[in-house]
Amino acid sequence: MPQPLRPHALRPGDLVVVASLSGPLHAVYEPALEKAVVVLERMGFRVRRAPLLEAGRHRWWSAASPAEIAAEFNALLRDPEVRAVIAHDGGQTALGYLDLIDVEAIRADPKPILGYSDISLLHLVLYAQTGLVGFHTDVATPGLGGHWQAAPAARRAELEKLYSTLLTSTEPIGALPATPSWECWRSGRTEGRLIGGVINRIVLAQATRYALPLERFDGAVLFWEESGGHVSHVWSYLQVLRHAGILDRIAGMVVGIPTAIDGLDSPDASPTLREMVLDVLGDRDIPVLGNVEVGHAGPNLPMPVGTRVALDAQQRTLSLLEPAVGPFTVTGPGG
Repeated sequence: MPQPLRPHALRPGDLVVVASLSGPLHAVYEPALEKAVVVLERMGFRVRRAPLLEAGRHRWWSAASPAEIAAEFNALLRDPEVRAVIAHDGGQTALGYLDLIDVEAIRADPKPILGYSDISLLHLVLYAQTGLVGFHTDVATPGLGGHWQAAPAARRAELEKLYSTLLTSTEPIGALPATPSWECWRSGRTEGRLIGGVINRIVLAQATRYALPLERFDGAVLFWEESGGHVSHVWSYLQVLRHAGILDRIAGMVVGIPTAIDGLDSPDASPTLREMVLDVLGDRDIPVLGNVEVGHAGPNLPMPVGTRVALDAQQRTLSLLEPAVGPFTVTGPGG
């Protein structure tokens, strides 16, 4: 298996840019974005908005055209002052510019790219192309400036420390902080590389020429979540993963808390998410941990795509065995 490409660790005072990598910023969410900036500054970073992150700017359902978003994203990847990029929100645009991303800039100066939902596509595709560790974390506006603000103060402090450590420390974090929502859906223990995101984007990524080779799923811990749609859609996505051979290769599964899925747990005989997952898995005897804070339900626990984890479903533990970042070094021409 190729070794993961770890972004350079951030240092106090480093510049983090909030960017519109997909959806637009609606004016009503400007206060939430401002709160997200405060959270990042409390972590010790300087924060700047990318130019496309302007309230009211949009093209169709996007912040701008795919080419414009790609151009701004590439400029951030090439700028040595920029040490990390966090998506302001998800959306429906990343598929439009997967072929425009400067992957050589990523190889020359790997940086943390943070976000979830549509940003899952970037994590998966860039991991496939370069080995870049993707930071499946909360986005800025509805995440740091939204879900985090509604969480108890102790949880916010815990998450701030966790995110800061993830971005700055070259030591493994170890066990992620569990909550009572975590459920053992199938017992067992395993270790493997984290791969995942919102499940519809996993399926879409695998339908492109940028798909992860199937062997990259060998022994992996697959994490996924879903928001919106109907429960039958989730069943269909799981069946696609089965037909693709992915479920035959993974060593474990982590399922996020579902959000706004029509028909889930309804009284008209629809299955629970647990029942559906176990039904599609069949006799594949792998540990499954359910209802983990991953995805749209928020606040998110970080899931660094490409790093090794230990999963013990019976004990309801998930531990990061490797750091997500590497030592800071200057790379590229003259580096």
